Order: sequence, then C-alpha cells, then structure tokens
Amino acid sequence: ATKAREHAYFPHSNFRVGAALMCTDGTIIKGTSIDNASYGASTCAEQSAIVNAISEGKRAFGALAIVSDVITPISPCGLCRQVIREFCHVDMPVLLVPGDYPRRDDCSENSGGGVIEETVGALLPLSEFGLREIERGRLTK
Repeated sequence: ATKAREHAYFPHSNFRVGAALMCTDGTIIKGTSIDNASYGASTCAEQSAIVNAISEGKRAFGALAIVSDVITPISPCGLCRQVIREFCHVDMPVLLVPGDYPRRDDCSENSGGGVIEETVGALLPLSEFGLREIERGRLTK
C-alpha cells in the first residue's frame, strides 16, 4: 500500500492514498488515489485496486491494506465500503495503516506498528446485500 501511495495523482486534494489487495493466490494488486478537477470523478485507492484486480481476472481476495499520508489510520469512504463488499467476503481483513507505519513509539511485539485490523463486515455492518441477494430473485407482483 505504501508503494502504491507513491504513485498517487493528487493535485486537487493534496491527499495521497495507497491500497494493496491480496488475492487468495498470493498476488498483490496495488491501487492509488487519482484526483480529478471534478471531485466526483476522482477514484479512491481502494476502488483502483479492486478495478485493477478485476481487470486482471482476479476474483478471490484475502485482505486489503490502506494507507494515507496522515498519522492516524484512515478507513474507506462509504462508496469504497460498498465496492469492497461487492467483491470481498464480510470476514475479510481490512488493515488500516498509519501514514508513519511502523510507528517508532508503538512498536511493541503485539502493537502491530499502529495498524488497525477490521473486517469488511465491521466497516459495513448489515451488508448482506450484494450480488448473491440480487441473483436470488425478487418478489413478483
């Protein structure tokens, strides 16, 4: 994720974000934030990583790491949470990495260097709505 962050395009937000999506086959797919003068057309790093993975034929994911330039770990925006849920299981770990990882003042053996580990389900509770539910069918009139 930190390597992906280096390639961010951020002239409007002045805010770099990188993401690394680990596929179940061990492949790491990177994504970076891409600004646009029309802010709604910007692309978040998490979405970028997922789009890159899908474009490469990857559909099974084991973990996602996200890092920005701020010291406090950031979590995905609402839109990204829904995109992540579309392709990732609710139990998949999402690692929220501080911008200064590993933290020098928080590097005890059990601290994780300041990384917060969540799951997709914790980030988007009650998120059982997805492709499977759409495929199950709808009520008929």
